[in-house]
Amino acid sequence: MAEAIAFIWPGITVLALLYLIAAWSIVTGIFEISAAVQLRKDIEGEWLLGLSRVTSILFGVLLGVFPGAGVLTVLWLIGSFSIVFGVLLLVLAFRLQSWQTDQLRKVSV
Repeated sequence: MAEAIAFIWPGITVLALLYLIAAWSIVTGIFEISAAVQLRKDIEGEWLLGLSRVTSILFGVLLGVFPGAGVLTVLWLIGSFSIVFGVLLLVLAFRLQSWQTDQLRKVSV
């Protein structure tokens, strides 16, 4: 049933996903601010944790207020992440291949 709705109304599916991301960002931000307040006696720099979570809450609120721009932003972020991640995996693959070749040379000598 959900698949049919996603196929028939892809816009509403994207909007629902956007609001899910916004809610997740706000809820985790609130919980981590609470954790920063509780940890203030045990660690130094807890204000950085709190500040980073305020940023998370602000991100979630902005996604909720500006869903059109939010969808485009999330798409650009996912696309950029995918390209960078793919390039890094390719670099890692070539490095591992050269490492394996070096290991095989050491064994055969």
